[in-house]
Amino acid sequence: MYDAIIGFPKMKVAVRTREERVSDIRYLPPQVDVQPARNALAERAARQLERYRDDADAHFDLPLVIEGTDFQRRLWQALCEIPRGTTLTYGELARRLGAEPRAVGQACGDNRLPIVIPCHRVVAADGIGGFAHSTNGYLVEAKRWLLAHERAADAFELTP
Repeated sequence: MYDAIIGFPKMKVAVRTREERVSDIRYLPPQVDVQPARNALAERAARQLERYRDDADAHFDLPLVIEGTDFQRRLWQALCEIPRGTTLTYGELARRLGAEPRAVGQACGDNRLPIVIPCHRVVAADGIGGFAHSTNGYLVEAKRWLLAHERAADAFELTP
């Protein structure tokens, strides 16, 4: 099902490839087993994700499959422009794009390439908000970890 599964704090990160491009990156529960890469591109993606896990300043250089509506693609491009270590609210991003905050949240949740397209940098006006169409559990803890890793989580303390 996945071409590699990498260990991260609070989660596992799975990679899927298609036609020599990374097509999906998924967050999986922490109890899922790590899986070695099944092909050269998955190995390359795994190494880059591990570099990011160890150093938030690491950059990605991967061929990607980016499929979505025009709005989703505009939003995902805007996510890539949010600097590491900072966040925007769904409302702020919606104003920039001339959209509704709910549409921004839906498109963030539909992002098939998280971490590389950093949807975790978008938060609610009154807290951390949801993540990957979830409002609790390991996915929100994963978002907390990602924000803390990038040093943007002052208001979003990690829970034990």
